[in-house]
Amino acid sequence: MSGIFVDVTDLAPGRMRAMKLGASNVVVCHAEGAYYALENRCPHAFVPLDAGRLDGCVLECPLHGGRLDVRDGRPLAQPIRKPATTYAVRVVPGGIEIDFTPGAAAHKEQPCTT
Repeated sequence: MSGIFVDVTDLAPGRMRAMKLGASNVVVCHAEGAYYALENRCPHAFVPLDAGRLDGCVLECPLHGGRLDVRDGRPLAQPIRKPATTYAVRVVPGGIEIDFTPGAAAHKEQPCTT
């Protein structure tokens, strides 16, 4: 995988950070020991997700309270009905690489514990 390098050494567990990477607005989440990257836009209300609340691997939209699974972007609570765009992430020395290649979406590994 070849992607854009992001230094996440100061991103504490349970936290997230919004960033502009090239033409993409991304929110990187450090959830349950792993890193995930999503488009920083609620698929329902189109507001920035980084203003929401991260609880385990569940990200709650700040506007209407809809929830998403950060691992694969799937909606967990209405009013969100469409999945969020996710990006593949790989841990590398000193940070992560985010792959914006179409079709290189993130994948779900384990059930969410929260």
